[in-house]
Amino acid sequence: MFSRHLLHSLLSIMLSVSASASVQALDVKLAFLGTADSAAHRGARQGLAEAQAQGEFLGLTYTLELIAPGAPVPPGTAAVVVAAPAAALEDAVAAYGGVPMLNTTLADDGLRRSCRPNLFHTLASAEMLRDAEAQWRKAYPEGPAAQAHVWHADFTRYAAAQLNRRYRDTFKQPMTDEAWAGWAAVKLLSDTVAREQTADGAALLTALRERLAFDGQKGVDLSFRPDGQLRQPLLLVVDGTLAGEAPVRGVVDIEDLDSLGRVECLP
Repeated sequence: MFSRHLLHSLLSIMLSVSASASVQALDVKLAFLGTADSAAHRGARQGLAEAQAQGEFLGLTYTLELIAPGAPVPPGTAAVVVAAPAAALEDAVAAYGGVPMLNTTLADDGLRRSCRPNLFHTLASAEMLRDAEAQWRKAYPEGPAAQAHVWHADFTRYAAAQLNRRYRDTFKQPMTDEAWAGWAAVKLLSDTVAREQTADGAALLTALRERLAFDGQKGVDLSFRPDGQLRQPLLLVVDGTLAGEAPVRGVVDIEDLDSLGRVECLP
């Protein structure tokens, strides 16, 4: 059953596709580099289910093949969602330069500074998290400290409640940061495939960097920075309770997503 948000997303994509050439049937091969028991894999599976439901109307069929760190990426893979140690991620990025790699579990700032052309990050960087927490301290210097997160199970705005409910219904547990990052990776890939009408890795690389159209249930258009980091609002949590969002109102412009983390690549 489609939620209202999924129906809106489908309509938007169908209108976009209708302005181009006729819709073509595509078998889209995605891979997941990591383990089956990870939160990121559960999130990716949730994204796959939503991609399949959307794809039924557009002639698109998706598969998500689980591959172990160090194993080769299957031929014809359009993109790889990664939840693996840094060494395995960097090896895959170097070996498959024409295939988008989406990091869902590593917040390491150094991975962003390398600015690999085929490496993207749906999980927030450590620097983004620090900046969000620093903004909170400026706004509430007398209050308790907050911890920044990509996601929270009690987030309800912008269709987040429906996403949290779908995930909980499927996996019987709350959606975490890494689960959201896995879901976002597959969902933004499937949205891009549908809009661009291609499953070619090189074409998707260009589209992800230049024409991403994805809100992630966060109420604003998200895009990738030159270093591959996904610009996104973050959630601020105090003692386990959702307390606010960053960018923090009154400290910076709440629409200034580049107030969180580094914007440009290091020379």
